[in-house]
Amino acid sequence: MERMKKAGGANDRSTAADSSNGAAATGFGAGKAQTETGSCRFGNVGSDESPAAGILGEGGRKRLLRLCGSIEQVASVRRVTFEDGRAAGLRCALVKNGPLEFALMLDKCLDPAWLSYKGMGLTLLTKPGLQGRNPYDTAGEEAVRSIMGGAMFTCGFENIHGCQTIDGVEYPTHGRIRTTPAEKVGMDAFFEGDTYKLRVSGEMREARIFGENLVLRRRVESVYGSREIVFTDEVENQGFEPQPFCLLYHCNAGYPLLEPGARLILPEKSCMPRDEAAEKGMETRKVMGEPKDGEAEQVFQCVPAADPAGNTFAAVVNDRLSFGLCIRWNVGSLPYMTLWKSGASGDYAMAMEPTNCGFSGRAGKTEMLKAMEKRVYRFSISVLDGKEELERIEKEASACV
Repeated sequence: MERMKKAGGANDRSTAADSSNGAAATGFGAGKAQTETGSCRFGNVGSDESPAAGILGEGGRKRLLRLCGSIEQVASVRRVTFEDGRAAGLRCALVKNGPLEFALMLDKCLDPAWLSYKGMGLTLLTKPGLQGRNPYDTAGEEAVRSIMGGAMFTCGFENIHGCQTIDGVEYPTHGRIRTTPAEKVGMDAFFEGDTYKLRVSGEMREARIFGENLVLRRRVESVYGSREIVFTDEVENQGFEPQPFCLLYHCNAGYPLLEPGARLILPEKSCMPRDEAAEKGMETRKVMGEPKDGEAEQVFQCVPAADPAGNTFAAVVNDRLSFGLCIRWNVGSLPYMTLWKSGASGDYAMAMEPTNCGFSGRAGKTEMLKAMEKRVYRFSISVLDGKEELERIEKEASACV
């Protein structure tokens, strides 16, 4: 979560063809193994080519139903509402996929509040803790009080940087879409052949009178037996004028996955530090050290390398635990990755952030979305489990570069 100083329904089981600025919509790997060791090739998520698809095998549906009184013993989607503290009233779709569990916040852009695997948390929860929507969500500098981290939060659409005033207009930290509630919410869990699929979807709108009218339709899917969550985002400008459009997926690793010695694996073409604090940490940017009181955050702008189809990835791995958190996306639509690293005591975190415009979107480089233009973005979050998978992803990174 970068801070910057102030300046002067969805329940459709069909899968639409994806396109994103001409980038390939295929090429996202499943959570277990890649299709080829040592090469930068990825399976097509949700297709028969993916190791996650049909993981139960032929006849798996009957066998699973013979073993389970209810399929919810192993996989389910349930709506829950929290009752205490600042989380009071927060509605979530709680998704259980075997040992993988995550909660999608219906009141906050269907972003995942956490991700756990085999009972171990892999993601960040900041000091403010789990929160629903609050009056200060978009209130200038106060908006940082609503940053809870989570497994991922969506930044945009007007801006993605920290609170700044531009041309007399104040833009809140990381934009407004992250705290926008979902409408047309759909939840489903169903067999498709011998594959059991879990799906949550909804629509978010960022709009104002005499201003923008941007709509995000999000579909979040997982397959029983896999360790992967796939996001498909369709963004449309339903207004009659072109609009500045910034997008960043803030994917956050935290303790116990993140500890001293945890490291980032990223096929990287180039990297640029944001400021003096980041410049001092350039050589050690991919490795977490011991937490230090008052340590300054470090932010880097990375240009990832990719395979011939534009597919790339980043992973935070813990060699001691033999676990990792991996994200995959396509550089045709998200050409940059911001790396956020905080070694401060109590704010210990590392974030992988695919983005269309870099960490200074709006104040800096910004894309434009034409009137009635529609774009589709796909990315996945998966869990790496075991020494062999960590070694395999190292080889993937080398093959991409």
